[in-house]
This record gives sequence, C-alpha cells and structure tokens, in this order.
Amino acid sequence: MGVRLLKTVLHTTVFLCLAVTLVHVALVFFHVAPPNPVSRRYSQQIEAWVYPLFEQNWRLFAPNPDSVNRQVLARTAHAGPDGSMQVSPWFDLSAVDSEAIEHQAFPSHTAQNLLRRAWAAYAESHGKDDTARSERAVMLQKYMNNIASDRIAEHRGDGGRDIDFIQLRVITLPVAAPGSNAGDRPPKPVENRLLPWWKVTSHGK
Repeated sequence: MGVRLLKTVLHTTVFLCLAVTLVHVALVFFHVAPPNPVSRRYSQQIEAWVYPLFEQNWRLFAPNPDSVNRQVLARTAHAGPDGSMQVSPWFDLSAVDSEAIEHQAFPSHTAQNLLRRAWAAYAESHGKDDTARSERAVMLQKYMNNIASDRIAEHRGDGGRDIDFIQLRVITLPVAAPGSNAGDRPPKPVENRLLPWWKVTSHGK
C-alpha cells in the first residue's frame, strides 16, 4: 500500500511538472512570437505569466547602450501633527550608484543597473504623462517607489519612519561626444522631468 501510494505521488508530481513546463514554454513562445490571433486574444494571461520573472529580450546579443545620462533625484514629505507638510531637500540616488561603481574592479550589478533599468521600464510603460494604463505599469510605479524610499531610509538610517510621500525628478543629460571641448561647461539638460507625489506604503505603513 505504501509503495503504491509513493508511486502515485511520484507519477502525479512528474505529470504536474511536465504540464507546467509545457504551459510555460507555450506562453513564452506566444510572448516572443510575432502578433497572432492567439497572442492577441490571450494577451492579458500571457503577460500575467511572463512579467516580471520571465521577461524576454535580446539585449545580450544586440545591446542598446544608453546615449544619455540620467540623474534620478528624490525628496520626501512628512505630514506634521498640525497638518503641515515637511519637505526634505533633493537626494541624488544616481550619485550614490556612481560612487559605488567608481574605482571598483567588480562593481555590484545592483549599483550598475537596478535604478537605471527600473526607470527605463517605468518611462516605457507610463509615457510622458505618468499615467499607468496597465497592471504592469502600476507594478513598475510601486517598484520605483520602493527603490527610492528604501534607499532614502537606508541613507538616513531611521528606517523611513517619517516618510509619508515621495517625489522623483529625472534630469536627462546628453553624453559628450569624444574629443569635445565642452571643458568646464556643464551639459544642458535634454529633459527635466518632475513626477507626481506618491504615497509611501512600505516600512510597515
């Protein structure tokens, strides 16, 4: 009886693993395949499975390096007992990453790409008006919110207890051409984008 039950459990487990594998391969296939009737009809189900863990791209084989530098800054606001809002100075998140990378033979992948990739995904999903039009866009907004608020809380060392709202500002600067004589002149920003205030719900709030 025990051996038969063990075999049944084993066979069931193998069958479920094979079924999940086949479903995964099929969904990823329809995700990367050209638009077709199946991918159009079941786009929501396919995206819900693929994002964010199984996203596919070809950047390893066809890298698309940034042609601009982006400076991501953040400031926080805290509601005082009298209802007034106490706004902090701007904190340069990108500068922290640059400092962590500089003079490092093996810099952290997080310092190199986390903030940069998070912003690129947010900008791609929200457009110019910062409006989330899909569940993935909402998720990416929360992702940016969490990254910024966690980093500010870590920098302040207070666990973010006084962070009620957070606002991001992204300054896009051109990359100077090789051999240019820009000298000490700072580059003129291509874009200075101010995002709306977001409610911070992390840190146990």
